[in-house]
Amino acid sequence: MATYKSKKPYMYGTGRRKSSVARVHLFPNGTGAITVNGRELDDYFGLETLKLIVRQPLVTTGTLGKVDIDVTVSGGGVTGQAGAIRHGVSRALLQVDESYRAALKAAGYLTRDPRMKERKKYGLKAARRAPQFSKR
Repeated sequence: MATYKSKKPYMYGTGRRKSSVARVHLFPNGTGAITVNGRELDDYFGLETLKLIVRQPLVTTGTLGKVDIDVTVSGGGVTGQAGAIRHGVSRALLQVDESYRAALKAAGYLTRDPRMKERKKYGLKAARRAPQFSKR
């Protein structure tokens, strides 16, 4: 357990998906507030599905409304960021109680999604897209 901006003890978890990285600070004995980059969760993510993705580990472990979460996320798009936050929250919850591991692992929240954008190769227009063939 370490201390953060507010000097309260917290658990930490790093989540990654695609090119997004989320640093999650989880404060036990909280009110259920989730802050992403200084904004409320509902304000940061417009789509209801993305908010649902972020809350999934909390619902699975039954800690929704019992912990405060402060997230700093960067890189990628909104879906990648939501997935990274879910991964980070899951890792932080393991520090709270190791008995959550079975439920989180069964749900697949502890697995880092390895799918990333493939790099562009020389001589090609994209990762695999070749220039258009010209007969003459």
